[in-house]
Amino acid sequence: MPKCRKRRICREPDYVIFQSENGLDDVTTLTVDEYEAIRQIDMEGLSQEECAKKMCVARTTAQLIYNSARKKIAESIVLGKSIRIEGGNYILCDGSPCCENCCKSTQPVNYMQKKGENVMRIAVTYENGEVFQHFGHTEQFKLYDAENDAVVSSQVVDTNGSGHGALAGFLAAHHVDALICGGIGGGARTALAQAGIQLYPGVSGDADQAVAALLAGQLSYDPDTVCSHHEHDHGHDCATHDCAQDHQGCPGNH
Repeated sequence: MPKCRKRRICREPDYVIFQSENGLDDVTTLTVDEYEAIRQIDMEGLSQEECAKKMCVARTTAQLIYNSARKKIAESIVLGKSIRIEGGNYILCDGSPCCENCCKSTQPVNYMQKKGENVMRIAVTYENGEVFQHFGHTEQFKLYDAENDAVVSSQVVDTNGSGHGALAGFLAAHHVDALICGGIGGGARTALAQAGIQLYPGVSGDADQAVAALLAGQLSYDPDTVCSHHEHDHGHDCATHDCAQDHQGCPGNH
């Protein structure tokens, strides 16, 4: 078995919050790798040994992950706790031969399909759980579907090399209603406005918390945040600086 620093999963969950009648005051956190063990063993019917191979861990480790997940789910059902799926020490599968017939044959949620009438879709420039600070350089967005002011599903999507000039179109194609980001240039602002996407710039910190704050009407953002240069090697953050003195133009401007 190849050695992996992190536990390999086929895909991130489409639904990340399961709310009990008691609301979200008492929440059990199920890590993504625990979710994956449950998915593979209980839903796909794999043995613990097969699950271990796909997750690139020892069988005893797979058993520990699985047992931990089952205990959390049992406690949530018995004690009326909500469940949130997030975090964990994992990497996404790259389709390598030792992980055959997994994620590459599983279709993820198609965010390019038209969403429900009452669903608000929020995109966040995303990196390692945080709001990525340069719109034009973002390699991933995390998309959240919210209904009745609560997140019902989320998924990280790659921009697939889309340049800054195409990112607004990328978001429009994914039926995004609102964007949370750090720094963003004037050209990108115009493109987003033309696409009918509400902009919340100047945000930093945890992406999930930012979305929760937006839905609660408590998001702290700076509508005047600008970024106006291509290079960001000057040791400052465009989410908190007006960079207009540099005339080279921002990644999001063109």
